[in-house]
Amino acid sequence: MSFHLIIDGYNLIRQSPELLHYEKQDLEKGRAMLLRRLIAYQRIKHHSITVVFDGWAEGDIFERRGKEGGIEIIFSRRGEKADEVIKRLAAQKKSEITVVTSDRDLGHSCALNGCTIVSSPEFLEKMEFAQYSEDKGIVDETKDTLPPVKSTKKKGPSKRAPKSIRHHQSLLKKL
Repeated sequence: MSFHLIIDGYNLIRQSPELLHYEKQDLEKGRAMLLRRLIAYQRIKHHSITVVFDGWAEGDIFERRGKEGGIEIIFSRRGEKADEVIKRLAAQKKSEITVVTSDRDLGHSCALNGCTIVSSPEFLEKMEFAQYSEDKGIVDETKDTLPPVKSTKKKGPSKRAPKSIRHHQSLLKKL
């Protein structure tokens, strides 16, 4: 199953020490390195990806959209932050999207619209694992390679995690 990821671009860059290093050298270089990693991730996982960057301080009068390597890129218009663009997309698409951000206010607002939220460090970890797996030829972690082992141990609700945690764990397996 593929799903649509909406990524808070600068938030993700600033959560990764490697990407932050490039951003400190040059803002454009940080964005380019993020896009390069996302293109590689999309090639492996086949998810639809939209990255939203702030353009509110020095951007154009109008919202600017483009595509690079199959990744949709949105720069917010001058006077509007990327968070507002992401909130607008979340309100339009509701439960169809997964938002990648570590911004609590943005995450809460998108969650109220029914979107799934993944923190930037969690996504970076999944992105690195996908690249590592691709390089090493490791089987996808979501596929069962061994037949299930029969157990005599009783199962029940007392051993089960809450539904919200199970949902979040299942989403992380799919990333």
